[in-house]
Amino acid sequence: MKKLMFFAVVALITHAGFGQNQSAKSENALIQWEASTHDFGKIKQGVPVSYEFKFTNKSKVPAVITNAQPSCGCTTPSWTREPVMQGGEGHVKATFNAQAVGPFDKVITVSANTEGGIVLLHIKGEVEAATPVAKPN
Repeated sequence: MKKLMFFAVVALITHAGFGQNQSAKSENALIQWEASTHDFGKIKQGVPVSYEFKFTNKSKVPAVITNAQPSCGCTTPSWTREPVMQGGEGHVKATFNAQAVGPFDKVITVSANTEGGIVLLHIKGEVEAATPVAKPN
């Protein structure tokens, strides 16, 4: 009888544990990004360029972006601050101001209430030297 009672208690605890795990999983938003990488191609040195990464909330839970952290100081992010409801759209905008000539690949780490909690967005391209302005004689 004690063994039967023990197994019943273990089964009840196991069932309760899995039930909590499933409810926690349902609290995650599902964000669908239009793109996770943008290639600017060739850009001019010292001329800022921007790209807006757009997303749609595909879940019943409001999607909330809590932070967007660039991989360097040359990139400035901005993002939708209010919760994005089911079917709604939001964005993360990345503005890049290149000072160094050459190829670049920068990452914006986006924190949100999604499974895994983060998404990596990439901007890349190649910075061309600014043409010097000729001074009149």
